[in-house]
Amino acid sequence: MKTILITGCSSGYGLETARYFLSRQWKVIATMRTPHEGILPPQENLRVLPLDVTDDASISRAIKAAGPIDVLVNNAGIGVVGAFEATPLSHIRRVFDTNTFGVMAMTQAVIPQMRERRSGVIVNVTSSATLAPMPLAAAYTASKQAIEGFTGSLAHELAHFNITAKLVEPGYAPTTRFAQNTTVRAEDLIPEAYAAFAAPIFQSFANPALTTTEAEVAEAVWRAVNDTSGTLRFPAGQDAIALSRVA
Repeated sequence: MKTILITGCSSGYGLETARYFLSRQWKVIATMRTPHEGILPPQENLRVLPLDVTDDASISRAIKAAGPIDVLVNNAGIGVVGAFEATPLSHIRRVFDTNTFGVMAMTQAVIPQMRERRSGVIVNVTSSATLAPMPLAAAYTASKQAIEGFTGSLAHELAHFNITAKLVEPGYAPTTRFAQNTTVRAEDLIPEAYAAFAAPIFQSFANPALTTTEAEVAEAVWRAVNDTSGTLRFPAGQDAIALSRVA
């Protein structure tokens, strides 16, 4: 039985991905900053561990407690939407700490055991914002674009050890808690000078033509984990797939 460790399982993509792999008889290690009862029902193949991907000591404890890991899914992330001009650099650093450096830290923590076994899969969840420019998302996009380049390069160097690195690129999912996983509200990052520009963009967010479901992201992670074709990118959701065709 293979073991998968997923970050950011308190809600959204991470939670649905944990459910998806459990339903397929995998051993799942679901991690989140503050585990609490009721998120996932207790079952034999499930372990829930505390993990803050921005804390080196927390990462070390989680990796030690997890034991051998066949697959790592770096899903934990926070969002920021608003005018870049008005976004505090302190918050941008927090976004990068989780979305970029947190992914790198987790990846660095699992590579040694995978390299020794000469097997393993690392899946990094980014965003369809990397497929086409999105207004009012400059800092967020930058944090995810960094992981796109990181993963592409990493895939080459880890292939020597029979380790694969993959990208899952979700589209827009209004039902996720993405916008809530931040201490800065979008409305606080829209100065008056940007109001007219931002209004139709927020209207399109409220009434999107195409969206992505959490189940579609979980399915894309499953495809990425089991891929043997050498494919690097797995867009998830109708909107992301449409963007990937023109990117």
